[in-house]
Amino acid sequence: MVYQLNRRQFLRTSTAIGAGLYVSGKALGADAKHKDVINVALLGAGAQGQVLMDAILKKMDPGIRFVAVCDIWEAGNLRKVSRRLKSWEKIGHKGTPYTDYREMLDTEKDLDAVIVATPDFWHSEHTVACLEKGLHVYCEKEMSNTLEGARKMVEARNASGKLLQIGHQRRSNPRYRHCYDKLIQDAGLIGRITTINGQWNRSKASCEDRALSEKETPIDEATLNKYGFKNMHQFLNWRWFKGLGGGPIVDLGSHQIDIYSWFLGCNPKSVIASGGVDYWTGHEWYDTVMAVYEYETAAGPVRAFYQTGTTNSSRGYFESFMGDQGTLTISEDPKVGGVYREGWILEEQWDQWVQGGYVLKPKGAPVFKGDDDAEAVLDPRATVPPDLYTLPVTMNVPYHQPHLMNFFNTIRGTETLNCPAEIGYESAVSVLRVNEAVAQNRRLEFKPEDFHI
Repeated sequence: MVYQLNRRQFLRTSTAIGAGLYVSGKALGADAKHKDVINVALLGAGAQGQVLMDAILKKMDPGIRFVAVCDIWEAGNLRKVSRRLKSWEKIGHKGTPYTDYREMLDTEKDLDAVIVATPDFWHSEHTVACLEKGLHVYCEKEMSNTLEGARKMVEARNASGKLLQIGHQRRSNPRYRHCYDKLIQDAGLIGRITTINGQWNRSKASCEDRALSEKETPIDEATLNKYGFKNMHQFLNWRWFKGLGGGPIVDLGSHQIDIYSWFLGCNPKSVIASGGVDYWTGHEWYDTVMAVYEYETAAGPVRAFYQTGTTNSSRGYFESFMGDQGTLTISEDPKVGGVYREGWILEEQWDQWVQGGYVLKPKGAPVFKGDDDAEAVLDPRATVPPDLYTLPVTMNVPYHQPHLMNFFNTIRGTETLNCPAEIGYESAVSVLRVNEAVAQNRRLEFKPEDFHI
């Protein structure tokens, strides 16, 4: 199974546009009133905003059109992204620039949706304002840097009747969908889950503070202060500062901790965590965090460990679900992912899942040799490493693209959101409490009502 672009259809369409044959939504076979043409604004044109924009542009869907972009860094992000969008004018995109989001919302009368990719502490205000204008919103995770802000977003969504998708993009990733729908829900392939391990380790080089280059013009101090930043360094590295972001456990860990709850079908009942500013200077949030969650599932208790580090990239990032019949390891990294069968489960018991296309059979068991090329003698207490069954699903499009298309297709009425506001809120509760647990140096309990508005 491969998730891929329909290039032939795009080329036919773009050729016609270039020839001047298509001049309106209806000429494209679209009716804006029925959201076949979706006019989109990008609010926040930094690194993440550009990633989302590129994922949409690479989809080459003529019915999705950027019409405006807003960012407070006029000489940097805004100019760059505005020019880029203008270069796509032949297929309907525009890069009308704004530095004030309120001016953009008041001026752009044909908007249908806004992608919010501003720093976390602006998510709530920006999302609420867009919803109140009657616009659908795709908001990057973390939903907000505070639960109060996240609640306001859910309430505004409820009041407006518009869509609010939170950017936990793994929930639309076809590999993750396959693992949840087929392996966890349908087959119960790994049995009763008892333990989870996950991590996101990044190298020192990839975690260096972003600095202004000689060619870049900084934002003036008055504008920075107006939008909540002390200086340009803080603007460029906001994730590390309290009140602005939440550090790596929020920036990175939220993706994976969200998967824990999704695959288990429940929210955690407690968390204990250790962390600190152990390596990087000039930061306020913890550069290393280790957390242990407890879940109470219908099948029994589950303990889940999670780690994020910023000085070493060993083993990258993944989530590993350990059951009494096998282990499922999954990651956005296409090179990581598969299922291990426990030795007491006969190979024949999994043949039905191989034949049904749920997993691909191992190509051959590993051979263990000693130094003299004779078969090694295993310690009787050791377990022979199991064979790896691989996943039959691949994805060759940008990581965020399926989640964005799920949002747009829900606007069109052909799908439902994979991560609506209430799910994003539950994830925010689970993740934001980790920093609180570190600060208080104690185990924190969750109540069921904590996860509901």
